[in-house]
Amino acid sequence: MFKRAPVVGGQARQDVLTPLRMAQIVSSKPVLPAEILSTILDFLPVPDLIRFAQCSKRMREMVYDDTRWVQRLQLIGCWNELDARTRAEVARRKTADAQQDHREEAGKRVGIGVDTSPDANTNVENPGRSSTTIFDARWQEAELHRSGSNRTKGRESDLNDGFEAVSLSPSGNKNPPSPHRPQNTSSPLNILSQVQSVRGLARREYGKIYGVLAPFYDDAVRCKMHTDAKVFRTYRDPDQQAQMLSQLGRFSHSDISQGWRQRQEKLQSVTDAFEDAVSREFDQALEIGDVDGRLRKYAHVLVSLNGGLRGVESFITKSPCIDGKQMFGDPMDCLESSGVGAISFDKSQAFFQQLSIAFNEQIAIIDQVFPPSVNVVIPFLRRIGKDVVAEYLTVLFDESHETSIESYLKAVSATYEQSLDFAKSLRPTQGSGDEFYDTVDQIISNVFEPHLDLYLQEEMEFFKQRSDAEVGDWERQLSEQDASMASMYMSNVHRQADKRDFLTSFKKVVMMPVNVLPTFPMSSPFSGKPATAKALVNGETLETLQPSPSETSTRPSTPSLSNNPALTINRAATPLSDPPTTELAAKAAIMNSRLEGIRSLFSIEVALNLVHNAKSSIERAAVFVKLGSHFSGDVRKQCEGIFILLLQILGTRHIKAGFDQAVDHLSKYNPRETGEHSEPGVTPLIIFLELVNVGDLIQQMLDVFYEQELIATKLTDRSDFLDPAVKEKKRFEQMLDERVAAGLNSGIEALMAEVEFVCATTQLVEDFNPGVSGDANNSASNIGPSRTAKQVVEVVSSHTKMLIGSTDKNMLDVFNQEVGLRLFTALCKHLKRQRVSVDGSIKLICDMNHYFMYVQTLKNQNLLQYFVALRELVQIYLIDPSDAKELATIIADGDRFKGIFRAEEVYEFAERRADWYQIKRRVERAMYGIGCLVM
Repeated sequence: MFKRAPVVGGQARQDVLTPLRMAQIVSSKPVLPAEILSTILDFLPVPDLIRFAQCSKRMREMVYDDTRWVQRLQLIGCWNELDARTRAEVARRKTADAQQDHREEAGKRVGIGVDTSPDANTNVENPGRSSTTIFDARWQEAELHRSGSNRTKGRESDLNDGFEAVSLSPSGNKNPPSPHRPQNTSSPLNILSQVQSVRGLARREYGKIYGVLAPFYDDAVRCKMHTDAKVFRTYRDPDQQAQMLSQLGRFSHSDISQGWRQRQEKLQSVTDAFEDAVSREFDQALEIGDVDGRLRKYAHVLVSLNGGLRGVESFITKSPCIDGKQMFGDPMDCLESSGVGAISFDKSQAFFQQLSIAFNEQIAIIDQVFPPSVNVVIPFLRRIGKDVVAEYLTVLFDESHETSIESYLKAVSATYEQSLDFAKSLRPTQGSGDEFYDTVDQIISNVFEPHLDLYLQEEMEFFKQRSDAEVGDWERQLSEQDASMASMYMSNVHRQADKRDFLTSFKKVVMMPVNVLPTFPMSSPFSGKPATAKALVNGETLETLQPSPSETSTRPSTPSLSNNPALTINRAATPLSDPPTTELAAKAAIMNSRLEGIRSLFSIEVALNLVHNAKSSIERAAVFVKLGSHFSGDVRKQCEGIFILLLQILGTRHIKAGFDQAVDHLSKYNPRETGEHSEPGVTPLIIFLELVNVGDLIQQMLDVFYEQELIATKLTDRSDFLDPAVKEKKRFEQMLDERVAAGLNSGIEALMAEVEFVCATTQLVEDFNPGVSGDANNSASNIGPSRTAKQVVEVVSSHTKMLIGSTDKNMLDVFNQEVGLRLFTALCKHLKRQRVSVDGSIKLICDMNHYFMYVQTLKNQNLLQYFVALRELVQIYLIDPSDAKELATIIADGDRFKGIFRAEEVYEFAERRADWYQIKRRVERAMYGIGCLVM
């Protein structure tokens, strides 16, 4: 350091170097920065710190820094920051209250207008005014004296507070004085628990610990033999020795001076020797079963030493649940006792029951031996789960997987449920707490988690293979039956004769409508549709190909589960007693067989088996939702995947394919190829509607399955429109509606073909024109609808009634409306083929009223307007020929028919009058003014 020398006399020279020449060197002693000194202090032992604090005031402040001693207490584990903060806050409030009280007291004593003494100064000029004291020197002097004495006492006490028993002799002295030997040997055993976390007093608290434990610590690290340690000479009880060694172990963590690692290793060797001796006593007591005596005693000693981990591990290892796990059962017994490909869970259930009994017996021993503060049951359970349960189940799963996949799937699911029951049967210890069963469930989950991925993969693959096999068997049976039936029908076909008679057959096929149908004045009503009737060759007649009454399929009841007890294919058609001898006849018989076989294109039994398979798979997988974590989400996705796969296989491969074949067969239906029309209705359409009933029943079955297996168990959310299961279910329902709609469209076409066939074959010429036969007495005496009208209504109504209850109302309304419109069109076409006289119009009006009454039952007002107009239209045939002008007025009235018939169409219907050529000129004159002259 440099100090400016004083200038003596005269003025200072102006030379700039003068101050430098006049400077004097006062001191050249270097001073270390405070940071370096603080770092050095961190590596000093406690006695050296005390001596270092005596060097100067600055050194004492550095040594007495509270953070230095807080750090040592934290290393020991005796400092609670939250407690220290709470104490500091309480002290701050008390100080603030004391200062407030002091200020109030000072204000009363030296404040304005307060007379504190008899000889207080009095204002002479104004006696009535009290004096004001600004500063009380006597009170200030007393305060200074009191604070000075406190600081003096503080310096004396701070030097020795907590370390009065610490020797200040050099560290080389191997036998320092020990005036601190405790007189009460029980007090040092809990010295660490008596430490208080008070800011500003950490040095004092650490000094208390050091004064008690340092002698034992120093002796333990210096002794040559473990048995010569002071802790063993001072305390004879093993429990007290364990407590002191435990405290010394914690105290050694605060030793951060040079050589601390060697000292800790020496202390640890002493502790290990003591622990080995106690553990041997504990093992001997465990072997002889001295539970209430030595086993309990030495268990508490080990707990006091280091928490009893070694004793807990020894107890678990030698427990009958671990050491004698072979007596609980062999996993191979589950497979060997049930035969090849089967598995029995009675053996696994017995395994868990015996293990539960043995565990509960050990729990009773744990409560007697170990204190409640030691958690023995959780490590015990983890060891059982890893070494006993997991080992047993792994062997069972591996062997069952090699034997049969189905056995493996059943084994994984069933044993998990048995494991959950096993967890519920376990009894907790006295100190287990409320989380015991949660921990048990987690241990069980850890056992099954390694197997879950493979299980879910095998479950999905097993369901897919089994479902594909189920549908494949059904398809194979259908194809085999079709092939056998086709071969049977074609067995007697003489192909050479067919070749010779080809031209004759072709001619008869072409001319068949002319030979079969009655002669009409107009062209054939079926000219718009190609005729595919069977040719009559080799002297065959229509009666030859007509099946017998026993061979004609009747309409069965609505399909139900009770009507189909087995997975068999039963077609209504039976083989003909005399197989056809021509190829065309054989093909016709095959077509009839396929039409009757529509009902067997898909089956409730197949759907029921698929649903049962899906139910079994989902129920097996759903139990693993309880695993929690991310596995719960994986299991839910797996269950949804099984349901989606069910819909895809059942919908695409089975139902959709069946509907497509049914629609294809239905579109090829030709009523002219059917030899028997005595039964009301179109047989293929009736069978298809039965198929629709089957499809509706399958859909209801899937709805119930979805509600019970996925919604009720909370495996999926119905309200989540983005959920894959919800989307696939809607796609399945849409597919079913589309197939039904396509089939109904083809069915309606077949129905209308049947209606046209009935109208063409049963409608007599005399019905609407009685005088055409030449019998003058055959007039319209029989008032009422014709046989044709009755039969048409019976055919149509029998089909519309079949859909009631099997489809939703919207589809039923659409079907009825479409049937009604096409029936209206067919009747209009049929009416244009007839000749209607005035007398025959009565019968025609009765027919139209009969159709109108049927349409009324459909309860469709829009459709009813068409038949109202049709009923109004046939009135034109009732008008007398003499009223041709009135007839022309009706034809030209466009509002009369509500826009359904135009005037040109009404004119076409009027042309079907029997007397039209007689009144045509007058009607046209009234309508168009033909023959009028312009004047």
